[in-house]
Amino acid sequence: MLRYRAGIDIGGTFTDIVLLDPGGGVISKKVMSSAEDYALAIARGLEALFSESGVAPDAIVEIMHGTTVASNAVLERNGARVGLITSRGFRDVLELRDLRMPRLYDLTWEKPPALVERYLRVTVDERVNAAGEVVHPLDPEDARRALRRLRDDGVEALAVCLINSYANPRHERLVAEAAEELAPALPCCTSFDVLPEIKEYERTSTTVVNAYVLPIVGRYLFSLRDRIDARGVDAPVLIMQSNGGLTPAAQAASRPVDIIESGPAAGVVGARAVARRSGVQDVISFDMGGTTAKASLIENGEYTRTRAYSVGGGIITGSRLLSGGGYLLGVPAIDLAEVGAGGGSILWIDSGGSLQAGPKSAGAFPGPACYGLGGEAPTVTDANVVLGYLNPFFLCGGELKIDAGRSRRALESKVAEPLGLEIEHAAWAARQVAIANMIRAIRAVSSERGRDPRSYELFAFGGNGALFAAGMAAELGMTRVIVPPAAGLFSAFGLLYADIEHHYSRTVRRLLRDSDPEEVEALYRELEVLADAQLASAGFDADRRRCERSAMLHYKGQIYELEVRVAAGRIDRGALERLAEDFGREHARTYGHRAGDDEPVELVTVQVLGRGLSEEPRVPDSLSLSARDPERGSRRAYHGRGYGWMDTPVLPRSALAGGVDGPCIVEEYDSTCLVPPGVRAELDPAGNLLLSL
Repeated sequence: MLRYRAGIDIGGTFTDIVLLDPGGGVISKKVMSSAEDYALAIARGLEALFSESGVAPDAIVEIMHGTTVASNAVLERNGARVGLITSRGFRDVLELRDLRMPRLYDLTWEKPPALVERYLRVTVDERVNAAGEVVHPLDPEDARRALRRLRDDGVEALAVCLINSYANPRHERLVAEAAEELAPALPCCTSFDVLPEIKEYERTSTTVVNAYVLPIVGRYLFSLRDRIDARGVDAPVLIMQSNGGLTPAAQAASRPVDIIESGPAAGVVGARAVARRSGVQDVISFDMGGTTAKASLIENGEYTRTRAYSVGGGIITGSRLLSGGGYLLGVPAIDLAEVGAGGGSILWIDSGGSLQAGPKSAGAFPGPACYGLGGEAPTVTDANVVLGYLNPFFLCGGELKIDAGRSRRALESKVAEPLGLEIEHAAWAARQVAIANMIRAIRAVSSERGRDPRSYELFAFGGNGALFAAGMAAELGMTRVIVPPAAGLFSAFGLLYADIEHHYSRTVRRLLRDSDPEEVEALYRELEVLADAQLASAGFDADRRRCERSAMLHYKGQIYELEVRVAAGRIDRGALERLAEDFGREHARTYGHRAGDDEPVELVTVQVLGRGLSEEPRVPDSLSLSARDPERGSRRAYHGRGYGWMDTPVLPRSALAGGVDGPCIVEEYDSTCLVPPGVRAELDPAGNLLLSL
């Protein structure tokens, strides 16, 4: 019997399931997401897939899952009732924040409310200085008093963040011991275990978010396990982390802060793997689904990570440089920029008479007008139906019926007539507005990071990514687009490429030129021992355990850091000098300048990534997707004022093996790719669709 690995990704509109066998055979299923209970859509999708494919439930040996449950809990403010114990004088750190504002010059903007109400923030009288020395000891009875008060107030989770505990966790340990004594059933998160790094707001916010989502994530993972067990699937579940690595479900349940951005990360992991196999090192991944569009930079074959990002601040609609709208997390995550532009983005006219697309979305229900589920507002998907790009009768191989007449009526009444436009011009305008919105995300991870997008290839996926990729590339001056097989299911597919990873960090604060190489080496070795032990406990043999070093550095006096890889090998004086030089180059690349030799470089944080490698390649080089190609045909499609309406061939991906000049439409079960006039499309040996501009 064939054995399968499963990738399951939950999106705002669809839940995608992909099964992969050792020989590269792929079976997929796309179902509507169930916002009331995301595990329910997964269970239904598996049932349908088993029924249609004949795969037995016990044939699944591993499940990789990307979920938005944690981020949704923060967005919807329905997390646990959290109590915070902190040092005297630091009760209001969550409200003081870091003075960053997401919208400049907007005097009406208000900070989001703290996730812990002020009366549930209790202080204890203690003090540890920045060197880790106890200045004022913590009285254990003071800790018990704080705990009794929060327990009596009915908190559901506890966060503990004391000043400078990253340098000495002794007092936090005392509070945790008292919590175990007085409220053993109460989940307790200490900042030293969650984020043992400098910066008080980042550390407090990260610890609080971990406690806030912990009960919800735990219940969801329990429900998921219960539902798939009931369907006869007893395979272990691995959860995608925000940083691009997998972690066992039990670890995710105890440390959910690592899976806040679980959903978007998988596609970037897959984009890196597919691009590497095609010999491409520098790409910008572009993922457009039903609700949002996301972009990320892959450089020299590696995706970029950030050490701080916000969650719950709404969709980013402008510059990546404007932050502060949400709750800051200081854990590693793939660096993503997001805009509210998806297929379900609602088209509307603002008070100035300008056409807008999003950020509000029709979602899975009622969905775009063409779905016939009650949605009356025109969306970007409705515009694509009117333009002739999308099948006017069905999507997903006939599983999702499309009513093109509803799209025309919604667009005519809500956009074309108010603006005095012909309907095709209104639909084209909507498409161009959506493109302009999504280009912001690409520029946020490229231009605003000192990178020229013209030097990269655009890797497009998601249900709508290939529809817009060529138009976006043309606007940005990019010359090639890569559309992978199963593009509409690619985030689920990307899960199958990921390895198990664990990240460790420790704040040190040393000037590199004054640092003792032996001391720095000892700090790295301490973290590597932790990583090695955790991977060993997960069953990885010594030859399949890898540790990679990196460092966060800045010029002395700066408050923000840049991450730099640390070369393999023992730390000596030469290694520290090379690290300083590498930082200088990265600073010049990112900010356009570097300081002179008289400006010392400070090592702020040491970091270790522990990776568990599989015995066999995670995904075979050759893949065989289940054939759902439509019959060849053509339909009239509008290609802008320069070309107007044209009879446009509708082709399966396989028809492009010898190359085709646009215009044409490549229609597949899970996505549709538009090849505009003047663009050439062809397949590479791996089955990727390459668009040359």
